[in-house]
Amino acid sequence: MSKTFLQAEWRKLAMANFAVDSSLLARYLPHHTEIDLWNDTCYVSLVGFMFKDTRIKGVKIPFHVNFEEVNLRFYVRYKDSGEWKRGVVFIKEIVPRPALSFVANTVYKENYETMPMAHSWTNQDNKLIVEYRWKKARWHSLKIVADNQTVPIQVGSEEEFITEHYWGYTRIADNRTSEYKVEHPRWEVYNTQDHLVEVDFGNVYGGDFDFLSKEKPASVFLAEGSAIAVRSGRLI
Repeated sequence: MSKTFLQAEWRKLAMANFAVDSSLLARYLPHHTEIDLWNDTCYVSLVGFMFKDTRIKGVKIPFHVNFEEVNLRFYVRYKDSGEWKRGVVFIKEIVPRPALSFVANTVYKENYETMPMAHSWTNQDNKLIVEYRWKKARWHSLKIVADNQTVPIQVGSEEEFITEHYWGYTRIADNRTSEYKVEHPRWEVYNTQDHLVEVDFGNVYGGDFDFLSKEKPASVFLAEGSAIAVRSGRLI
């Protein structure tokens, strides 16, 4: 088994999921992988969450223990020795500190970018309000209003599909792909009451995704999250 590179908690994961034409993602697709669909639908997800109690190879780095991340991702699968592995590919991951971007881009060849970020978690009138904000030219935000009690994720549900991809795949070159494993228990979710997505997708993620600024998400939900472990990667 590969060594653990990173341990942390991922908490209050706000997820806005957009149905897109899979051809949009062809140039981002890592070698050996293929698009993973749910009910014949291809999804791109905008995900905001908190890293908490972060340790790299067991060590807490000062000022890099608790921080926000927002990413845009899609879903793939890879057949390894006859067994399908279900994973995610990140279009871009946004974090608030340059050192985080440097390590992730260097070690995992991901596409991290550093931006000013903020978040708020508020319990109000038996509601949980979670918001993540990041700044590029202007402030962008992802906000969810939900019940303040979690419920189990149902087997075969869209929530299960979105949350239970346990591998990360990164396009290194036309014929080279990085693979790493993320371990966490099955999550629970909060029932969503309302949401607000105020993002200039073209500004943040490039022209391919500009149309999402005018699209309504196919679904939005909030997962509580858990402790996680990221294993050291390999090339495939």
